[in-house]
Amino acid sequence: MDLFLQLAVILVCLFYGARKGGVALGLLGGIGIVIMTFVFNLPPGKPPVDVMLTIIAVVAASATLQASGGLEVLLKGAEKLLRRNPKYVSILAPVTTCLLTILCGTGHVVYTMLPIIYDIAIKNNIRPERPMAASSISSQMGILASPVSVAVVSLVAFLAKAPVNGNVIDFIQVLSITIPSTLAGVLMIGVFSWFRGKDLDADEAFQKRIADPAQRKIVYGESATLMGKTLTSSQWVAMWIFIGSIVVVALLGAFQSLRPLVGGKPLSMVLSIQMFMLLAGALIILFTKTDPSSIGKTEVFRAGMIAVVAVFGIAWMADTVFEANLPVLKATLTELVKTQPWTYAIALLLVSKLVNSQAAAVSAMVPVGLAIGVPPGYVVAFAAASYGYYILPTYPSDLAAIQFDRSGTTHIGKYVINHSFILPGLIGVSTSCLVGYLLASMSGLI
Repeated sequence: MDLFLQLAVILVCLFYGARKGGVALGLLGGIGIVIMTFVFNLPPGKPPVDVMLTIIAVVAASATLQASGGLEVLLKGAEKLLRRNPKYVSILAPVTTCLLTILCGTGHVVYTMLPIIYDIAIKNNIRPERPMAASSISSQMGILASPVSVAVVSLVAFLAKAPVNGNVIDFIQVLSITIPSTLAGVLMIGVFSWFRGKDLDADEAFQKRIADPAQRKIVYGESATLMGKTLTSSQWVAMWIFIGSIVVVALLGAFQSLRPLVGGKPLSMVLSIQMFMLLAGALIILFTKTDPSSIGKTEVFRAGMIAVVAVFGIAWMADTVFEANLPVLKATLTELVKTQPWTYAIALLLVSKLVNSQAAAVSAMVPVGLAIGVPPGYVVAFAAASYGYYILPTYPSDLAAIQFDRSGTTHIGKYVINHSFILPGLIGVSTSCLVGYLLASMSGLI
C-alpha cells in the first residue's frame, strides 16, 4: 500500500511541476524527497551528481558558443543549404535542424531556423506545416544522437553501472545505435511531411485567409534571413573550437588508449566530456572577444540550468522511492520486462510527456528499468522513447513553430491532440525505436 502512495506522490509532483514549467519541475521533486524521508521514513537516495556536473559543463560550453556568435556560423550554413534546394525543404529542413542539435547538444537552436524555414516554404508555395512541424520534432529527436547532449551523457553514465556479460555499453556503442536510428526516424518524418496536407492552392482555409490584402501581406511578409549578415573571424574561431572539442570527445570514446589510465583503468568518458567541454568554453573566451557576463544570459544557458534542477529533483526523488522498494518491484515486474521489454519503452514515453524533458525522463526511468531487470541492450534500443512530449503541443519549440507559421497551416486541432506535431512525432519515435532494436540485435546487445 505504501508503494502505491509513494508512486502517487511522484506522479503528482511530476504532473504539477510540468504544468508550472521551468525550474518548478525539479523543485517539486524536493517536496517528494521530504515526504518520502519524513513521512514514509525512506532513506534518501543518491542524486545523480556525475550527470548534473556533466550537464553544467556541456551547457557552459554551448552557451559560450552562442554568446560568441559562433552558433550563427552553423545557422547561416544551414540556411544556405535550404535556400539552394527550396523544393526539398520538407525533407532537408528536419534533417538540418536534427544535425544542428547533434552538433550543439540542445534542440533550442531550432528557434532561429524556424522563421527561415517558413520564409523558404511560403515563398516557394510549399505548405509551411510540412517543414515547420517536421523541423520542430526533428530538432528534439537529435538530442538522443548528440555526443554532448544531457540525455546521452545521462544514459551513458547510468549504463556504466550495468555491465553486460562483464562489459559496459560505452559511449561509442550508444551513439552507434542512437545516431543511425535517429536519422532513420528523421528521414521518415521528412518523407511523410513531403505529402502531408493540402497544397496551398487547394487549401480553402488558406486561400480565404490571403484573399484579404492585409492578411496576405502578413502571410508573405518580409524575408527572415542570415544570408546578408557578415560573420567575423572570432565567430568562425569559436565555432571551430567547439566542433573540435566534440571531435576530440568522440575520438576519446572510440579509442580508449587515448585516455590516461586512472587506477589502472582508462579515464571515464563522463569525466572526459566534462573536461573537454569546460576546455572548449575557456578557449572560446581566450581566443575570441566573448564577454563572459553575456554567457549566463543566453537561451542555451537558461534552458540548461533548468535541466540541471529538473534532473536533480526528479532523479533524487525517483531513486529514493525505487531503491527502497527494489525487492518488491523486482518480484512484481521482472518477469514482465523479460517477456515484454517493449513495456519499458511505453513507460519511458509517458514519463517523458509528464516531465517534458528527455534528460529528466532518462534520469527517472533508466536506473529504475535497469534495477528491475530491463536488459541494458533494450534501454539503448528504445532510447528514442524518452521523447514523448510531442504528444501534447505544449513544448516551446512546437509553440514557436505555430507562432512563426503566419499561414496558419501549423496548428493545434479542435480536440488538442489532433495537432500538427502528433503524426511526425509518432512516426519519428516509432521508427527510431524499431531501427534501434534492429541495430542493438545486430550488435549482440539483445
